[in-house]
Amino acid sequence: MNLSEVIRIALRALARNKMRTILTMLGIIIGVGAVICTVAIGEGASEQVQAQIQSLGDNMIMVFAGSVNSGGVRLGSQATKTLTVEDAEAMQTHIPTLALVSPGLGSSVQVVNGNLNWSTRAQGAGASYFQIRKWPIAEGSSFSQRDVDVAANVCELGQTVATQIFGDQDPIGQTIRIQNLPFRVLGLLAAKGQSTFGQDQDDTIIMPYTTMMKKIAGIDWLQYIMASATSQGDIPAAMSQTSALLRQRHHLRADEADDFIIRSPTELADAAAGTSRILTLLLASIASVSLLVGGIGIMNIMLVSVTERTREIGVRMAVGATEQDVQKQFLSEAVVLSSLGGLIGIAVGVVGSIAVSKWLGWNTLVSTSSILIAALFSAGVGIFFGYYPAQKAARLDPIEALRYE
Repeated sequence: MNLSEVIRIALRALARNKMRTILTMLGIIIGVGAVICTVAIGEGASEQVQAQIQSLGDNMIMVFAGSVNSGGVRLGSQATKTLTVEDAEAMQTHIPTLALVSPGLGSSVQVVNGNLNWSTRAQGAGASYFQIRKWPIAEGSSFSQRDVDVAANVCELGQTVATQIFGDQDPIGQTIRIQNLPFRVLGLLAAKGQSTFGQDQDDTIIMPYTTMMKKIAGIDWLQYIMASATSQGDIPAAMSQTSALLRQRHHLRADEADDFIIRSPTELADAAAGTSRILTLLLASIASVSLLVGGIGIMNIMLVSVTERTREIGVRMAVGATEQDVQKQFLSEAVVLSSLGGLIGIAVGVVGSIAVSKWLGWNTLVSTSSILIAALFSAGVGIFFGYYPAQKAARLDPIEALRYE
């Protein structure tokens, strides 16, 4: 018998007991659907975290002012005053794996426009800050290097700040007060939304770092330096070269700890990806138990079918069917049963993923690989759990089978 004839006979045999066939497939349908749905939720969450981390910046590297030890008491990060503008300039000049560098510092400020005011976080940055952060200007323009050089009273508003102090008015070209100093609004930043840590990235004001240092914070050191590596692959080398350069500039001995901290969002991305993979595998493993239960159901039904069709098996062997033909027939029925259940389960899983995304607002991602693995696994379940009943049917004695009632 060729393959098409075997499948046709298998479908006809399964159609004899439609309700039993449907109930048997139910375990496979639930298992495959659950696996696809859980993997889609896990991959969707991973993609969302990756997108949030990528929104922080383009191949970004952050250098923070480090800790200082005073009388045996460590004062925490950003306690040192050794990170300077000259360090940022040296990083831009001497580290070839860094494409852009921006000095930075921040301070809480009160912003006033007419009779409206808002407390927010102001950031002092270089002209390249917006490229490093991949933060486009929605309206207006960004401040220039000349604005940085002359410490101009200009700024860019985040969407939250603009809404709070301007409402529906156009803020471009308007003058606001920051710490009782007049500032001209050059541009409105595009909306960024929440960061990975739940902070509102749009609740901010960006101004030249020189303006922040001289007129707002009143300091001559930096709290951080933000840089962008030439490529994602260059991030480790850039971090290593930055560390060596800053240690040299800060005259640190070999036995002295760094007075700065270097971080990259890729570290967060790798950690988040690892956690997401573990959770996805855990959820998929739990869901796959349904597949095993479905496989046991297939074995049970096929054993019942062998018992019910013992006389039929004897007739087939009497008219020339070999043991391989009988084994192939019952094995094909198990595979067809599990494969049909797998196909329906795939549809259930995809629809379930869409429903979860729509009703619960969770980000889901149904990948082709998860569908392919689920389909292959369901067929494998049919082969694994259908082999023993098929083997049992093939080993029946034709004479005894014909006499079976």
